[in-house]
Order: sequence, then structure tokens, then C-alpha cells
Amino acid sequence: MRNNVTRRTFFAAAAAGATTFAANNKPALLGGAKVRTGRWPSWPVFDKVEESALLDVVRSAAWGRGSGKQVENFEAAYASLTGAKGCLATANGTSALLVSLGALGIGPGDEVIVPPYTFVATVNAVLAFQAMPVFVDSDRETFQMDHRKLEAAITDRTAAIIPVHLGGNTCHLDAILAIARKHNVPVVEDACQAHLSEWRGRKAGTYGATGCFSFQASKNLNSGEGGAILTNDPDLLEKCYAFHNNSRGRRSAGHDFTYSARGLNLRMTEFQGALLTAQMTRLESQSQKRTDNAVYLTSLLREIPGIAPERPYEGCTRNAYHLYMFRYDSEKFSGLPRAHFLKALSAEGIPGSAGYSPLNREPFLKNTLQSKGYRAIYPKQTSEQWESRNACPENDKLCSEAVWFTQNMLLAAHSDMDQIAEAIRKIQAHAGDIAKARS
Repeated sequence: MRNNVTRRTFFAAAAAGATTFAANNKPALLGGAKVRTGRWPSWPVFDKVEESALLDVVRSAAWGRGSGKQVENFEAAYASLTGAKGCLATANGTSALLVSLGALGIGPGDEVIVPPYTFVATVNAVLAFQAMPVFVDSDRETFQMDHRKLEAAITDRTAAIIPVHLGGNTCHLDAILAIARKHNVPVVEDACQAHLSEWRGRKAGTYGATGCFSFQASKNLNSGEGGAILTNDPDLLEKCYAFHNNSRGRRSAGHDFTYSARGLNLRMTEFQGALLTAQMTRLESQSQKRTDNAVYLTSLLREIPGIAPERPYEGCTRNAYHLYMFRYDSEKFSGLPRAHFLKALSAEGIPGSAGYSPLNREPFLKNTLQSKGYRAIYPKQTSEQWESRNACPENDKLCSEAVWFTQNMLLAAHSDMDQIAEAIRKIQAHAGDIAKARS
């Protein structure tokens, strides 16, 4: 007899059995036993490699950039890893964005295009130069900037585009770069969550004028704080170096106190450089494990009605999975609000997050536009029309649906992914009872 079992029918059959099992087990929130009682993998991962690297810096007494070689060694290693021609290490990811915009000459009166679904640093970097952030709505299926809505946001004041490779997934770089070239606007890739992500086989962060990375404590490559800029333009790299070094470039001779441009002190320390070089020895193997678990988890969650894992674009050939993200449809869970779903999930031993709020609607933006400085730079009409111009209805929906799991959870085993799916099925089977108990 011909075997008609396919991967999809196998998972569907397994899901049916799991659903029956879940229906017979009371949720932990209602007094039942937890699905998971063990701990998730801790973060960061370290051993004597990191300890030795830091101790070597301490003993060298060369702690600041320029007094030792640790930062330069990291820059060379990271450029090699990503295939970029140049790398500049910075104090953090926000610094990488600030340096990029500073080197590109962004200033008052300029508009910079950003997504509304991102960490606030993306927008704060724009505001630091008294430029105007312009938001392009989200593609809910991918959690990324909707490239189909980008061109309509460009004006004669547009000075830069900052697409964010959110969660380790990638934006649609083909479309974004084509539009940017058409309008002669530089692209600054915010790849702060996208270490080793790839678009068409090439590392994210190597396509734009610059690519910005963060090595903050939660990131897949971690030094507590830290950042980096990638660029293939040696002249732009020199401008970035000067800006991050209080206006003093590498090419300038001597140590006189004369300056040709604005700048800040956004340098990385030797401690961070040494720690990152040590952490890089684990980056590839950790990334492969996250991908393996994420792909397996997606195969499970796709079989659960009301759970929609993020979709990568066809050109995304590698997702770094700094976050595992999906959309939650409460209607498929008997109307159980997302907040209650997350509480029920946590009770089962599965921690989840609701993710970002609509950044374009945060009060700090309105307050900034009404500040003395912005009122001096921009016409009153610009501020009055800003809110309607920057409406992002799809992102509003996304912010009400999103659920995140953090990257360290993807360093566990396949059996742990099974427990995530089991917990969600259990909650779904008893969603009505949970809703009644929480009302």
C-alpha cells in the first residue's frame, strides 16, 4: 500500500493528538500542573575563554581604545566574518546609529524614514540631530517595514532611510535599496538584532551606506554594551571614525587640537573588544542551534489555529532569531485577551512578551515636536500635520497581536519546543474557562 503520510499530515496528526491531550489537562493558571518546571538556558554563555580575555586586558593596563589592540582585532574579525570592507567598533548600538547619521551629515530640517516597530533608539538617534522621523507602516506578516509603502513617504527633505532587521529577520532589501537609489538617499541598516542574518546569501548590514549592530547584554553577540558599524566605503569609514572620536580621524597627523567637523566620544573600550572576540567563538554554533529550534517550533505552531509565526521574505536566506515572534488571534482562543494568554503561558513555565508598543504614537514624540528647538526649526504646519502623516494602522494591529520569545529559549532542545506548543494547545483548549476566571 502506498504511504501517503507527508510532513504536513504527520504534524497535523500529531497536533490532533496533542490537542486531545491538552483538553484533558487543566491549565496551571487554573490549578493544573505546569507543562514546564525546568529552567531555560541562561544568558550569556561564558567560561575561561572570556575570563582569560578580560584578565589579559586588566594586566596589560591598556584599557582604552588606541592603547591596546583588542578593539582593532575585533573590528578586523567582525569585518571578515560579515564580508564587509570596514568595521568601526562603538560604545553601543545607539552610538553606531548616531555615528552613521553624524557622518552622513544629518541635521535640522532633514527627514529620516524609520519603521514604527523597533526599539526607541532607532528614533532617538534621529531626534538627537533635530531631524524629523517619518514612519513607514509595518508588514504584519514579517514584522518588518513595509517596503510597498516606502516610496510614498519620500520627499525632497528625505536625507536617510533606516530599515530595521527586526528580531533577526530581514527587511526586503531589494525593494528598499532600489527606491533609495532612485531618490539618491543613503540607507543606514539597523541590524542591531541581526547578527549573521543574511539577504540573498550576503550578511545583513553590508548592503547600506552603513550597517549598525548592538552588542548589548540581550544580544546574540554580547559584551554587556557595545556596537559596531560596517561599511564598504573607506571615506565614509574615516568620517565615522572621526565622529566617534570627538572629530579626530585616523588620517590626520599629529596631536594638535584642531578639528574640521562635529563629533562625540563614542569609543569602545579594550575590555569590550576582548570580550566580543571571545564571544565570537560561540556565535556560529549558537546561531545554528537557534535556527534549528526556530524552524522546528514554527512547524509545530503553524498547526495551531490563531498562531501565526513571522514570515520571512523570499530573499531572507538566514534569520538570526534574536527574537522568535508570532501573532496571536484571540478569536481563535475563545476571545481570551493577549494579556491573559501571556499570563497563562507564564504559569505553564513559558515566558513570553507582548513586544513593542506603537512607537509613532508614543508621547515623547509629540513632546519633542512641541519643544522650543523643533518649533524654531519646523513650520507650525509640519508639527500639526505630523500625526496624520505618520499614522500606521497595520502596525497598531501588529502591536496588539505580537508575542515574543527571547533568543536564549532557542538554545534549549527540541523537547523544550514541544513543551511550548503543548502549553499553547492547553491554553487554547481551556481558553473559555481562563477568560471566565480572569473576568
